[in-house]
Amino acid sequence: MSPRNGSAGDTIAPMRTILRAELLSIGSELTVGETRDTNSGELAASLTAEGVEVLRMTALPDDLPSVRDAFAAAIGRADLVVSTGGLGPTPDDLTRESIAAAIGETPSVDPDLEAWLRGLFERRGISFPAVNLKQAWVLPSATPIPNGNGTAPGWWVDLPDGQVIVALPGPPRELRPMWSDWALPRLRTRGLGVATATVTLRTTGLGESAIAERLGSLLDRGANPTIATYARADGVDIRISARPEAAAGPPDHGPRLQGDAPGPASDPAALLAAAEREVIARIGDHVWGRGDTTWPQAIAEALDTRGWSLAIHETGLRGALPALLSEGLGDRLPMVLSTIAPAGASADETPSVGDSASGRDGLLDDAQAVRASSGADVGLAVRATTSGGDMAVTIALVDPGGEHVERRLAFIAGPMGRSRAALLAAAVLLARLR
Repeated sequence: MSPRNGSAGDTIAPMRTILRAELLSIGSELTVGETRDTNSGELAASLTAEGVEVLRMTALPDDLPSVRDAFAAAIGRADLVVSTGGLGPTPDDLTRESIAAAIGETPSVDPDLEAWLRGLFERRGISFPAVNLKQAWVLPSATPIPNGNGTAPGWWVDLPDGQVIVALPGPPRELRPMWSDWALPRLRTRGLGVATATVTLRTTGLGESAIAERLGSLLDRGANPTIATYARADGVDIRISARPEAAAGPPDHGPRLQGDAPGPASDPAALLAAAEREVIARIGDHVWGRGDTTWPQAIAEALDTRGWSLAIHETGLRGALPALLSEGLGDRLPMVLSTIAPAGASADETPSVGDSASGRDGLLDDAQAVRASSGADVGLAVRATTSGGDMAVTIALVDPGGEHVERRLAFIAGPMGRSRAALLAAAVLLARLR
């Protein structure tokens, strides 16, 4: 049974739209590098999707003055403060004490929570440790957040000026349902964020600086929509986010986008569509996906559209291409051959590939052979060789529509170069399939 199923409406608080949030991650295991903080990233993504601006993400040690001061400062800046961690029963779990000190309230043991906790231990046939009693504490302005996967109830704290503190435990299996099933719905009833529209465009073949140069004034941080670039391991993402405008027409503080026209420009979707058209006009030949699409997903969809399967023969990539694609392709990928290096060459320093009548030193033959051996519709052969400090990548494709050979250069050699070579091959394959 979960702890007391209180409602966030039990405490009368002024209505205050949640527009700005701060995230506090509490635990010395974070600040000494023993544990990575993945909770803040997930919560920030969730709040951003709701139209809330995340002002800060802070990791804090198990130190009462530090955590208390962090809560006090965050309350002064944000409408919502979400903390993770520090809700255990031991003396170094100080989130409850820190919130109480920051807002000037005294916690007391909640009888319902105490009964629930004691029941958990009784069912396990374990005596109830006295230190666990602090997990039954509640403040006068707090409502317990049920925890169905652990012994640490969270807190929802209503403050006099309408701010909200949400305190959650650190283990993700406990935190996630408490956030998504309990806290987030109640925040929405309070008025969470603004009605924004967002899209992420996934690009390949251009570095972040080259994209920034092409987009130019569109990256003005004061503009609406906001357009920003984010370098990822597999390329550069462009995130476009639009919020409602107070008046019709394009904003005075940002660049006018192609397709803008007088009218109901307060609609975020319309603003987003205009911005996306402008971005596509400038770098559309490098956009390969939207949202959280992965390379395997995009290639699987393109194969399914044609009803085709794929076979791969890679040389010199040491498994980088199947590592990138194979898990997401399933039965669409009946065969993968991986050769460390061309015959007679060392694995670390292979000769550059030359052209030949059979297509870049026989690579088309390799593509045709793996296609025939597997019965796949598409044969893809990729060879990566060192060329100075970079990697020369040759990509050959044979499919029902014909043959295609391309030569690319992956900047930097070694493991990173092989990963980039695999991405280049995936990009050529996807363009061919589409």
